[in-house]
Amino acid sequence: MKILFLNGPNLNMLGIREPDIYGRQTYAALEDTIRAACDARNVECEIFQSNHEGVLVDMIQSAYRVVDAIVINPAAYTHTSVAILDALKAVALPAVEVHLSDISAREAFRQISYAGMACEKTYAGYGFDGYIMAIDYLLDKYGKS
Repeated sequence: MKILFLNGPNLNMLGIREPDIYGRQTYAALEDTIRAACDARNVECEIFQSNHEGVLVDMIQSAYRVVDAIVINPAAYTHTSVAILDALKAVALPAVEVHLSDISAREAFRQISYAGMACEKTYAGYGFDGYIMAIDYLLDKYGKS
């Protein structure tokens, strides 16, 4: 199985940006966590982060017929990007949404997840473990390892 991991704006600032909400570990540590979890499960992974909505849309589109699934943390674009929603719907790949914080317990504007409307599962509030939960969900459901 090959999974594309997409991370949206400001995730490159992990460990610096609001550490009481997003944790004190760095983005490099997140990448290491994802790679280690994938390696342990014989899953091929591609990890990408961008602060630009169009670049994330391009990456989703480029995943068509190249990867088996997408794990996406759209970050702030969760609540604003119909373009990301439309791209996820267009490629019709199994997708799982991940958020480090529990967006349902935060500000009212964070209650809407456009990207989540195209995802079959969401893990929010589990920190880095949410990514591992997403990998395991995809493996359990689609059985490729």
